[in-house]
Amino acid sequence: MFIVLHLAGFALQAVLRTEAVGLAPDPRPAALFAGRTKKSLVVAVNTAARAAGVEPGMSAPQALARCASLLIRSAQPDAETDARAALLAVAFTVSPAVELTAEGICTLGATGLAPAKRPEITRAALGRLATLGLHATAGIAPTPLLALYAARATATVLAVTEADDFLAPLPLATIDPSPALAEILQAWGLHTLGDLTGLPRAEIGQRLGPEGLALWDRARGGELRPLHLVAPPPAFFAAQEFEEEIETLEPLLFILRRFLDRLALELHTAGLVAAELQLTLQLADESEYHRSFRLPEPTNDSATLFRVLHTHLESLQTRTAIRALRLRALPARPLVRQHGLFDIGLRDPHGFAETLARLGAVVGSERVGTPQVEDTHRADAVKLTAVPNVVPPLAAVAIHPPLGLPLRRFRPALPARLEITGNRPTYLWTEKIAGPIISHRGPWHGSGDWWESERSWRRTEWDIAVAGGGLYRLLRTEHAWFLEGEYD
Repeated sequence: MFIVLHLAGFALQAVLRTEAVGLAPDPRPAALFAGRTKKSLVVAVNTAARAAGVEPGMSAPQALARCASLLIRSAQPDAETDARAALLAVAFTVSPAVELTAEGICTLGATGLAPAKRPEITRAALGRLATLGLHATAGIAPTPLLALYAARATATVLAVTEADDFLAPLPLATIDPSPALAEILQAWGLHTLGDLTGLPRAEIGQRLGPEGLALWDRARGGELRPLHLVAPPPAFFAAQEFEEEIETLEPLLFILRRFLDRLALELHTAGLVAAELQLTLQLADESEYHRSFRLPEPTNDSATLFRVLHTHLESLQTRTAIRALRLRALPARPLVRQHGLFDIGLRDPHGFAETLARLGAVVGSERVGTPQVEDTHRADAVKLTAVPNVVPPLAAVAIHPPLGLPLRRFRPALPARLEITGNRPTYLWTEKIAGPIISHRGPWHGSGDWWESERSWRRTEWDIAVAGGGLYRLLRTEHAWFLEGEYD
């Protein structure tokens, strides 16, 4: 058994899927023209345009005379490439034996599928194509050609069990006879496939030659043949060059969502996940914007991947409009990790990373991270590091804990004024604390990073007791005095 997925008006659908919004077919009448001049002819129309009287072969003025609201479109190779990849991605979810028979036509080997489940699986494939902006029909039959006839004859899924009953009423145009043969058959009074196959095959061959024999065989539904199989894509890549430059965010996000839905499906079919996304925007001034997004946890969920790009692009401003777009997903094996008994993993690593990205867009990416104490004697020196996906267990308590009173730092330190007597502080004034200094220890001098002019530091510390109670850390820098903290 074979399954055929058929996209009617493939080139036109490929263009419209880059413009439509939602899962339903675009209700506007549209036609694909062979060129951009007034003498261009219609090569494909959608259902709305056909209902308005537009037919293939019409010129642009003739088509607009029939339908003034007609959308005029021309072929876009990039759009067709992406639509073809989307069709193959869905086909591989049904069967590993896939043939790209023609543009918009995939033939699948369905021998390994249970007969009762074939229609259900095929309908699910049509649903996936609809989410990707492509509207297809499908046929199920014992031969590839018969399955193609069934796909062209239905609006959803048609399974052919009795070939003769199905083929007999079909018009002769189904088997695409040449104009000369069509004229001869019409002169003979033949109008359906049943009329043609009702004549002996040998007599058709005697009168019409090899071309007539091939036509008679096609009218019988063709024969079994091996499929010319295609392989899954070796790389997960999408690109689009825009006819009109993009200046706003919405159309860019729409195209990206189409790309990610298709790439996520390809990754899922291959049993892989995306570890990194690489985005390239080609601008109108011939420059390019590159950005790589290392995912906090590899995934093939299109919504999660889309949020990563959406969060970044919301705050992105380019010098000029966008002329082309390229997106690549770097694959990886799904992450399999067993946590320790007391390890704590993030419930939603991607949501957490998105929140960090939004914070970085507001305060700057260099100000977002996990604080880590630097290896230096500089007081309160910390640096920000990347946030881990797994919270490590708490460090063991030291066998010999450090002695001394804990210091609770004031953040920021309180500016202070001092009365100095005999090179030692004797009275303290701050906005919160004031009084005579009844005892002191110090001074202790410290300095470091002298080899870096911007990071060098020098400080002098005192421990003081103020009348009325209270032990404090007093700090003197090169420019001022501060009350740095209070001892418990």
